[in-house]
This record gives sequence, C-alpha cells and structure tokens, in this order.
Amino acid sequence: MAVEAVVETDVKSGEFQSLEEKVYRAIEMLKVAREAKAAAERESEKLRDKLASREEELDTLRSEVVGLKKEREEVRGRVEKLLGQIDKLVAEEEIA
Repeated sequence: MAVEAVVETDVKSGEFQSLEEKVYRAIEMLKVAREAKAAAERESEKLRDKLASREEELDTLRSEVVGLKKEREEVRGRVEKLLGQIDKLVAEEEIA
C-alpha cells in the first residue's frame, strides 16, 4: 500500500506540474496577446489621425479647385471680352 501511495503522489505531482506549466504558458500567451492588442490599438489610432488629416487636406484641396475653376471662368470671360474688342477694332479698320 505504501508503494501505491508514493506512485499516486508522484503521478499527481507530475500531473500538477504539467498543469502548472500549461497555466504559465497560457499566462505568457495572454501577456503577448494583450501587448499585441495594445500595439494594434495604437496603430489604429495613428491611422485614424492620419485619415482625419488627409480628409481635412482633401477638403482644402476641393475648395481650392472650386476657387480656381471660378477664377478660370472669370479670366476666360475677360479674354473673350478683349478678343471681342480687338475684333471690333480690326473690323472698323477694314471698313475705313
């Protein structure tokens, strides 16, 4: 009986040690996973900030494009007006 008790204790001790090692590995895996999650959250926040910045830049560029298109139309109108006046002068010289 004493031998059986020692063998059972050794087996149970071995099983407990194996379980303990598994728990420690699980704890380490959890730590690594938490660190990875924190890193991913930091990266995600950086990307959100960058996206917001790009959206602001895009809005600014859109406004500039609209302004430049208006300016182009104004210049086109002025050039057409000048060309019209030149055509009148040329036509008057041809008549005279």
